[in-house]
Amino acid sequence: MVARGGRTRRPRTVRVVQCGMRTKVLGLTGTIGAGKSTVAGMLRELGAVVIDADALARAALEREEVRREIAAAFGPETIADDGHVDRAALAARAFDDAEARRRLEAIVHPRVAEARAEAERRARSAAPPPPLIVHDVPLLFETGMDRSVDAVWVVDAPWSVRVRRLERRSGLSAEEAAGREAAQWPAARKRAAGDRVIENEADLETLRARVRAAWEGLVEVGDDDGGPADAP
Repeated sequence: MVARGGRTRRPRTVRVVQCGMRTKVLGLTGTIGAGKSTVAGMLRELGAVVIDADALARAALEREEVRREIAAAFGPETIADDGHVDRAALAARAFDDAEARRRLEAIVHPRVAEARAEAERRARSAAPPPPLIVHDVPLLFETGMDRSVDAVWVVDAPWSVRVRRLERRSGLSAEEAAGREAAQWPAARKRAAGDRVIENEADLETLRARVRAAWEGLVEVGDDDGGPADAP
């Protein structure tokens, strides 16, 4: 299948539905500072179950064996006096060094994948099941998770807008924001690979209307042509 922009989209897993309403699975990603978490919150309000990869990663960092592995890989200075991971010190090491970032991902990502699978299993076993399960994942494409969802939405905004948001929200300078952006796929590549782009350059009500329209197209109307059909 060829995605928007001429890129060949990687095949996605066909999901078998036993009976009843089909719960669709959405991969939600975006560029740094674009407002992905805001879109996730709006989807939650509409009835989706949102599984937040960042929250799962933070929980993984609280595990004792993970802290030990991080200290061994990055040095004792990445562990604060209270015994918890010093996330700022760890980020400074990981975002500035591609090899360090790969080492960190090798420690954290398997734990996140395990927790994510369990969260999805619990959501599917709910009665009634939700109409949509959303995997909110910053590195959705980079980790290959786009292969295992029915559709992918990419949240984006102009770079100047995103930098202003990051300065207000996280105190990041434009240079720091650019460094974190460089650790991910470029915006153009994400936009081309996604099934739908949610533009977030305006106000919240405009964004809410766009999310609602996208929700209706995915959940209330029928299968998006970017996702697999139900198996017989």
